[in-house]
Amino acid sequence: ATLTNITVSNTRDDLLLYLNLEGAFREDMNNAILSGVPATFLYFAKLNRVRNFWFDKDIADIEVTHTIKYDNLKKEFTVKRSWKEDNPEVTKSFTEAKKWMTEINSLKIIPLNRLEKDEQYQLSVKAEVSKKTLPLYLHYILFFVSLWDFETDWYAIDFIY
Repeated sequence: ATLTNITVSNTRDDLLLYLNLEGAFREDMNNAILSGVPATFLYFAKLNRVRNFWFDKDIADIEVTHTIKYDNLKKEFTVKRSWKEDNPEVTKSFTEAKKWMTEINSLKIIPLNRLEKDEQYQLSVKAEVSKKTLPLYLHYILFFVSLWDFETDWYAIDFIY
């Protein structure tokens, strides 16, 4: 799995993050989800102010979760994204549900008034499948554990505000 299309942008008031996660859904994971096993993806973002000849200063440390659950009776997928405060999104399309699970659009990282002009910053991002996804009894079945073992590398974007 890899993170792609990582973009840092801003509105008048906030620093925003956009990204996509590719290669997260393998056939065995799809089958497990379709049989009712929920899956949770974790996304991590760290913002640091880069300082020469000194340690970088931590500005923000954010963790967001995306959880997908399939309801066999209703034949629909529910996707809950922790950074979206409204109700979970529901669809009958597995393709659409996977798209919601693997993209972040307009995630607020920090208000711009907390950044200093003409300073250098680094935003690092990473994604992984939550190890807490599986029900307790399935952690002991090695076959299922292998479905949930991806973790991306850290990706960093340097910018000057």
